[in-house]
Amino acid sequence: MAERMVPSLFSEVRAGGVVCGGPGSLPYCFGEKHVAYMRRALDCTLNVAEGAVRSGKTVDNLFVFAHFLEGTSDHLHLATGATAITAKVTLGDGGGFGLEAIFRGRCRWGKYLGCEALRIQTPTGEKTVLFVGGKNADSYKHIRGLSIGMWLATEINLHHPSFIREAFSRQLAAAERRIFWDLNPDAPGAPIYRDFLDRYASMTAAGTLSADFYNHAHFTIFDNAAIPRERLADILAQYEPGSVWYRRDIDGIRCAAEGMVYTRFAEDPDAFLIEQSEVPPLAFASVGVDFGGNRSKTAFVACGFSPGFSDLYALSASHLRQGVREITSEEVNAAAISFLAELHSRFPGVPVRYMFCDSEAQYLIGGLRRALHADPRPYIRSVSVQNSQKKPISERILCENSMIASHRLHLVRGTTDVLCAGLCGAMWDPGAAGDIRMDNFSSDIDILDAFEYAFEGYLQKLR
Repeated sequence: MAERMVPSLFSEVRAGGVVCGGPGSLPYCFGEKHVAYMRRALDCTLNVAEGAVRSGKTVDNLFVFAHFLEGTSDHLHLATGATAITAKVTLGDGGGFGLEAIFRGRCRWGKYLGCEALRIQTPTGEKTVLFVGGKNADSYKHIRGLSIGMWLATEINLHHPSFIREAFSRQLAAAERRIFWDLNPDAPGAPIYRDFLDRYASMTAAGTLSADFYNHAHFTIFDNAAIPRERLADILAQYEPGSVWYRRDIDGIRCAAEGMVYTRFAEDPDAFLIEQSEVPPLAFASVGVDFGGNRSKTAFVACGFSPGFSDLYALSASHLRQGVREITSEEVNAAAISFLAELHSRFPGVPVRYMFCDSEAQYLIGGLRRALHADPRPYIRSVSVQNSQKKPISERILCENSMIASHRLHLVRGTTDVLCAGLCGAMWDPGAAGDIRMDNFSSDIDILDAFEYAFEGYLQKLR
């Protein structure tokens, strides 16, 4: 067996107010608040690290989970994320601090009941960690009937409540029942608070839960001793101070989204407008399409990407008409071809690779694909018509606000007026439990959806 990799929580070297060092070559660097949370986790059943992105929450839980994995007599354990891929990337790989790195030399990937699993050799026998996604209402089926020891979860607020309850029930026979959750702050009324965290906090305060059941810690990005000052400055530059994203992702505060969605843009839209002659050479462009009907509008937005995805350029945006009925395939085809032709006349050197369309209207997408393919002009015939990815709206908005904060979003003056108005008029829905834009025809949601369909496939690159 390879040399034991999991460190003791009581044997690190203190230096400069932080705990440094770790197993083998893993460069752990824990601040005092993180050390205090992990020490409490040695005695508590449910351990929740909540707070800012990149604040070190997940590493804390991985560290303690691995510590207990060495000695527990339970064989099967659970590692979950919103999706199985998220769980494997965040908890299995963990940027070099995941379970695979901690147990390097004595673990191997495989399958268990059709799911990804990491088999780990420990002094108390082989342990299997099952990697599962928990975001869907039927995700619980992946673990039904299993007997689970410990449970490690990332982004627990993105798990479906039915999955959370099922996972709890799967641990009832555990010899060492331990739960480790992390999450970024959500809206105060989110189900994870209402049904679980706030309830446990109230019960602990009232004495109806034992003091060693619930361990909760809140972290800001400034609590992560491992982030170099230069890197921290780069991260802060991506956020608008005072915005909901800054308060959540930097300060780690639970807060509701309210007021304007794109405050900085709305306060000075001219700062983001450029002349057509100022558009630099672009790598390629894509077009987003939101289909209209039932009072909504059919919208087209073309976005150009700079080499390396450093900047995003909104080149053109338009509506087909105010919809009072379902739009026909012929109308969509004619409008799309006209939009592409005008785009080519204005930006002949920018190849349009994709047209990403609202995936809920497959009959329109099929007709559009055939119409473009039949067009004799190469620059129209070569456009690939694809389904939109329908990424969560909150992720799209976060990307937009990041580009706005760092002045990497540019709108061509005169051809994107409807998009500019849409960004200026977007408001948060004050009655929604989550981060939802107002969609009562008081603002132009259609043009924003089309805009986001055009770039959402490249969110990570644009952030």
